[in-house]
Amino acid sequence: MYRFFEQLSSRIVAPFMGESSRNSKIWPCRCGQSLFFRNSQCLACNSALGYQPEYSRLTSLQPGPQEGTWTLDVDPEAGLFRRCANLDTPAACNWLLPANDHASLCAACALNRTIPDLSVPENPERWRKVEIAKRRLVAQLISLGLPVVPKTVDEATGLAFDFIGVDLQGNAPMTGHANGLITLDIEEADDAHRERVRAQMHEPYRTLLGHFRHEVGHYYWDRLIANGPWLGSFRNLFGDERASYAEALERHYQQGAPADWSQHYVSAYATMHPWEDWAETWAHYLHMMDAVDTALGFGMSAREMDLDYQPFPPSTLYDPEHPGGAAFLSFVNAWIELAGMLNELSRSMGQPDFYPFVLPPAAIAKLHLIHLVIQQEGGRADEVLQAQ
Repeated sequence: MYRFFEQLSSRIVAPFMGESSRNSKIWPCRCGQSLFFRNSQCLACNSALGYQPEYSRLTSLQPGPQEGTWTLDVDPEAGLFRRCANLDTPAACNWLLPANDHASLCAACALNRTIPDLSVPENPERWRKVEIAKRRLVAQLISLGLPVVPKTVDEATGLAFDFIGVDLQGNAPMTGHANGLITLDIEEADDAHRERVRAQMHEPYRTLLGHFRHEVGHYYWDRLIANGPWLGSFRNLFGDERASYAEALERHYQQGAPADWSQHYVSAYATMHPWEDWAETWAHYLHMMDAVDTALGFGMSAREMDLDYQPFPPSTLYDPEHPGGAAFLSFVNAWIELAGMLNELSRSMGQPDFYPFVLPPAAIAKLHLIHLVIQQEGGRADEVLQAQ
């Protein structure tokens, strides 16, 4: 995987040349129109579109021999496919599944255990927003080679989502992660509500996608760290997760984060408990990977930037002697410059910072450990990102 970071760092600090640019976030329709991840129909020629998650690609479709089946313009020999049954619901899912699959829902929608009550007038639009964010999450997890197994297949170790609102007594749902089930208050999809909660919680950043990335970090801690070979390394960097979570939670909300938290953590909330530190850092790792991938896909270059950042030295890594350490460090340092440029772009539009965080050296070691854990489990990040 470290070869990916070598290529990544060289691409982000140099302009793309000719036709060799990676277009991992843009795909061509058969008519030549550019297509984007969320599209289900080409706006130029009205062709039906579908996203093939196992290949991380969106393609225009041709009707197949049987009603409801389709072939891929990008690969006509790939076989027959069906569009997800949630295409014609408010979820508006544009993903594909093999025509011979007995399921009617795609790999992302199959993770839903509970969808919101669509008789509530606001909920169809809320569900649409939630599913857009969840599909982006799941697409990234698949591209990294991480296991994405629904609880309907494996109740013990699978993943599922509940999107629910207040109960009949008007009580808000208990949200978060528990044994593979991620529960989200559907009201989080309302921008005004989410901003109000963000301000109340003194958070610099709160999005649906960020929320999903954080909660799924808890899930993968259970899958990849708990009782496994990485547990000792986790405790050395993040702390001992056996400390009382309830006491840590109460202490955090009573006393707040330590005064020097920014020297050791990615966020104030990460100081609460080692599990939260892991989930927050995991979310940042996914943010960085996806944002850089998108930047490269659109040919963004940092070469012309005159930003005098002090690069992180190898000593900040979890394993400075790791063969891929230098390449990972180049990626992180390139990300810092890219984030600085994007923050200035946001400010020029009168918007909050694109990335309102400062990564301390201690967080780089944690990010590196997460990277190594994901690489060992999935082993596909290098392959997937080079292929796009």
